[in-house]
Amino acid sequence: MYTATHLAGRAAPLLTVQAPEDIEFLVKESEVLTGQSGRTFVIAGADWLTYRVHWHPIGLKVERLNAAGQILSTRHLLPREFLRHSLMEALAAGQLFTPPVRRLG
Repeated sequence: MYTATHLAGRAAPLLTVQAPEDIEFLVKESEVLTGQSGRTFVIAGADWLTYRVHWHPIGLKVERLNAAGQILSTRHLLPREFLRHSLMEALAAGQLFTPPVRRLG
């Protein structure tokens, strides 16, 4: 499903997201363990783009975040629309990560 990865310049390890179906599981896992809606995902690259994804029965809410965690933009997407989102492109390229919500090891 996912593996822990240490990336240069990052203090905490990140989990590599390996399949589209992992996103639903990871979002729901985070919501159950933290009691907060959504989960943060990072696209590894020059800009380190950060998103918060919220899972809903009819689709997803995707929030683009700045470095301080403030929402820059919000998109509501149907599952088929989400498959064309830049998060899915990053996943296909092996560049989609998420911070763990529980201790690794």
